Amino acid sequence: MYLVEEKRLKRMKDILAKRQKDLSVFMDDVKNEHNFSAIIRTCDAVGVLNVYYRYSLKREIPINEGITLGAHKWVFLKKVENSYDFLKKKKEEGFQIVITYLSKDSINFRKVDYTKPTIIAVGNEMSGVSEDILELSDHKVIIPMYGMVQSLNVSVATAVVLYEAQRQREEKGLYSKPQLSQEEIDKILKKWAIEDVIKAKKRKDNL
Repeated sequence: MYLVEEKRLKRMKDILAKRQKDLSVFMDDVKNEHNFSAIIRTCDAVGVLNVYYRYSLKREIPINEGITLGAHKWVFLKKVENSYDFLKKKKEEGFQIVITYLSKDSINFRKVDYTKPTIIAVGNEMSGVSEDILELSDHKVIIPMYGMVQSLNVSVATAVVLYEAQRQREEKGLYSKPQLSQEEIDKILKKWAIEDVIKAKKRKDNL
């Protein structure tokens, strides 16, 4: 028996019906809490199910709940120890690796077909993605710019690419039929509507 009102349960089911399990984001050592949190919020908004990250600092991941507005509760955050090994495995599973990176062979981000199983990899605010993962990329992408400043904040750049992916997927009808199996949906609903509710109550009782 679920521990949420019927209206909220319906909202959860509606969200899960549109979650894209073959569209993911990988944050390669994004350290700024605003960027980290804003990327999570955008991922939730476009229906990303899994958000992967590598984080080199010896402290908690930098989630700012004032920025996520709770979005971190509705995506699955999964820590990665080794960027290269992780992306290599995903590539072997059939995902294309799209990396935001400026180089002579980079292409306009709109030229990529994001309706394919895709992982969008974005890098650290100062140094970008790790050099060793570039060889795994199927596409290195750039966002065209016509101003004096030739770069975007990493959270903004991620949002721009994700909404192009969302546009393409919506046109192809990928949001109109569930990607998750009923078993997967039931498992997530158990977490959201039972386990997380119990945890939240215990935290409140311990205050």
